Formats: sequence, C-alpha cells, structure tokens
Amino acid sequence: MQGVESVRQTDATHSHWVTKVGGVRREFDTEIVEQHPDDRVAWKSIGGDAPHAGVVTFHRLGDKDTRVTIQMQWEPTGMVEKAGSAVGMDSRQVKADAVRFKKFIEQRGMETGGWRGHVDRPGQSMNH
Repeated sequence: MQGVESVRQTDATHSHWVTKVGGVRREFDTEIVEQHPDDRVAWKSIGGDAPHAGVVTFHRLGDKDTRVTIQMQWEPTGMVEKAGSAVGMDSRQVKADAVRFKKFIEQRGMETGGWRGHVDRPGQSMNH
C-alpha cells in the first residue's frame, strides 16, 4: 500500500502502523474489534494523533469473484490533511491501495499466513 511505511503485528488483534500520506507522517496502534475470516474485519485506532476506525467486508459472488467493501471513518487534522480530504485525496488513496492489494492477492493466490481467528464484536457471540 502506498503511504504505509510499515505495519507490525504486536499480537493477534493489535498492530503498530507508520504511514506517510501527502507528506504527513503518522504513527499509531490499531485493534481488531471484529473479525470473521473471509467475511469481515473491523478495527479502531488506539492512541496516536489521528483517530479512525473502519471495516472491510468480503461478499462472495462466485468461485473466483469477491466484492470487497471498505468503509473508514477519520477526522483529518492540520491544514494539509483537511485540504486533501476536501478534494477527495483520502478516498482516492484508499481506492488505489485497494487495487494494489487486489493485484497482490491475485498474484499470490492464497492468504499471507496471518492469524485468521474469530473476534466477536463486543456484546455479540457467534457460533464458529
């Protein structure tokens, strides 16, 4: 993903991110708050100076086709981020990264080997 300098998984549900988008460098931690492999993963930031949250859902369309939906919520800070967000640079960055991720997965042909366990949304219990 362009703009992501590094991601380090610190345990099954936490990661440390370093990003640089539009010349603005951010460092923050995230927590997976819901995960169901091949269905959805939701996260929220913890700490850092750019609070955000998001969810990625996977909709199986057939044996070789999946629709991926990405939803993110964040509040830009500072003049550069606010100006970029106003003209849609943040949305374009996410879409371009999704296209690059699609190419990566299709070329690889399988999961990356990361942890694929279930995390139930707080207050929810599902049978897996």
